[in-house]
Amino acid sequence: VQLQASGGGLVQAGGSLRLSCAVSGRGFNGYVMGWFRQAPGKDRQFVAAISWRFGGTHYADSVKGRFTISRDNAENAVYLQMNSLKPEDTAVYYCAADYSIATISDEIFEYDYWGQGTQVTVSS
Repeated sequence: VQLQASGGGLVQAGGSLRLSCAVSGRGFNGYVMGWFRQAPGKDRQFVAAISWRFGGTHYADSVKGRFTISRDNAENAVYLQMNSLKPEDTAVYYCAADYSIATISDEIFEYDYWGQGTQVTVSS
């Protein structure tokens, strides 16, 4: 499985961005796809995840109600719609894949494949 993240940029507080993760390879229907982020000087943290096959989702408390994760089978892509962005959302965002059909984990070590990051900067 290969992952390619894109869509980051600079946005003012209160604005929106949509991140995309292009997925290629075999069998990703059996994966959970996640988004993580890492701010300067901080540990990488879980943001959101979705079961590709069943569509179940899980969010970090800090983004609930503001971010939405989705997947598009036809485009072989996973998206993270980010609304009401705050300066504390500033980070490098990574997409990742965990070989798990339905159980959604927020643990970094569970994820087997990672894409390169995309920078999101939210100005105040």
